[in-house]
Amino acid sequence: MGEQLNLSNLKPAQERRARKRVGRGLGSGKGRYSGRGLKGQKSRSGSHKMRAGFEGGQMPIYMRVGKQRGPTSRDAMPIGPFRTQTVPVNVRDLDRFESGAEVSPESLVEKGVIKNTRIDVKLLGVGEISKKLTVRVHAISAAARRKIEAAGGTVELLREPKPKRVRHPRAATRAPEEPEEVDVPDSETEVSEA
Repeated sequence: MGEQLNLSNLKPAQERRARKRVGRGLGSGKGRYSGRGLKGQKSRSGSHKMRAGFEGGQMPIYMRVGKQRGPTSRDAMPIGPFRTQTVPVNVRDLDRFESGAEVSPESLVEKGVIKNTRIDVKLLGVGEISKKLTVRVHAISAAARRKIEAAGGTVELLREPKPKRVRHPRAATRAPEEPEEVDVPDSETEVSEA
């Protein structure tokens, strides 16, 4: 059995290391330049707390390389194939509702299908549904509408879809219009009649 612990043999588990006291005279060994060496960037305060990507004032790599072309500004968001203004919900996710229930963004949050109602909900047609439901969402795909109505349910949009812009064909592709024939009175006949 080990020695009994009391005040006479009390000591720390590890030896204490003395704190390095810099700038306390030449005799201490850490005087004058305090272990930083001579002049330069590394002798200055804050030189070891530079931000990520800082290259000593040189043009950093993220500014030297080419930029992605296109509408990548924050104002142009969302962009890209996976960034969207709506949260997608598939038809198969509606299977957790009882037959005859009303499906709305609030009820989808209660069932844990979506996180919150801040973003519009779009219903997509992945999967099958056999229950008769009343669906109220912001947008719906044609396939999802067909499947819900085939199961006896109804669809109601909370926001009217934006009308699609119809592009007019170019003027060059149009067939040239034929000039209309205009009856020009004969001047000799008019004079003789007068």
